[in-house]
Amino acid sequence: MGYIQEARENHVKKKVEEALRSKMKHKALQECKDLASKYAECSYGRTISVVWQCRQQAKELNECLHQFTNDDVLEEMKRAYMLQQDGKAPAKV
Repeated sequence: MGYIQEARENHVKKKVEEALRSKMKHKALQECKDLASKYAECSYGRTISVVWQCRQQAKELNECLHQFTNDDVLEEMKRAYMLQQDGKAPAKV
């Protein structure tokens, strides 16, 4: 694949990218909902102490969320979107 075509596939409009990011975040929260619940349960009724009392739950939640909200995932979603727009394949965005 040539440089120009690759650049075109990776380029999407700002609004589309925002929508893809939103969809990516929503999926991540769905995938990590058990860990999010554990963190919320730990932090319930705490203020400042949540920082050290819930450190492990926060770390686990962040690691899970990062699996689904990184640049590679976003680039794959952009690529799928562009392919859908070109009519080459159905998108799984």
